[in-house]
Amino acid sequence: MLLFVGLGNPGSKYKNNRHNIGFMAVDEIVHRHDFSAPKSQFQGLVSEGRFGSEKILALKPQTFMNLSGQSVGEAARFYKIAPDHIFVFYDELDIPAAKIKFKTGGGNAGHNGLRSIDQHISKEYHRIRMGIGHPGHKDRVTGHVLGNFAKSDDQWLDPLLDAVASAAPKLADRTGETRGARFLNEIGLQLKPNNN
Repeated sequence: MLLFVGLGNPGSKYKNNRHNIGFMAVDEIVHRHDFSAPKSQFQGLVSEGRFGSEKILALKPQTFMNLSGQSVGEAARFYKIAPDHIFVFYDELDIPAAKIKFKTGGGNAGHNGLRSIDQHISKEYHRIRMGIGHPGHKDRVTGHVLGNFAKSDDQWLDPLLDAVASAAPKLADRTGETRGARFLNEIGLQLKPNNN
């Protein structure tokens, strides 16, 4: 079993915030691959699905960002899911908008959701770092991450979320340590200009 976690803040007030791109990604995966309807469990919303023979648990913590680790830790302990079977989708300030990177382990770069997860399950989980860009000055960071995506962002956001959902099954392929590279490659192919 693999655990896909989307980070964000619950409630309609935050729905379109840049900080909620992780929620958006997991929602798109759940929708695209016909996962079960979400149910309340582990202080979050949980949907189940499969990629081939691999069972996938999709989790959106409802604890608010800074306490996300409580929800992730509960799910991981209940199902005995090791950190290297956990994939966390989240917003990354230090990556330009519309770009995406994959990383295993490492620091939290000041991201409170990751800091909380680190405290509950260790740092050795996989991170899908979804770029939202930096506002340019540290004093504007909070307003930027808690601000809504602009209408003009739809031209890159919708295709990116679509590509992430299409490529998500690559994360379940255990044929080697290159699944992150295969996932990113598939996204690149999906986002190629004139790829119809």
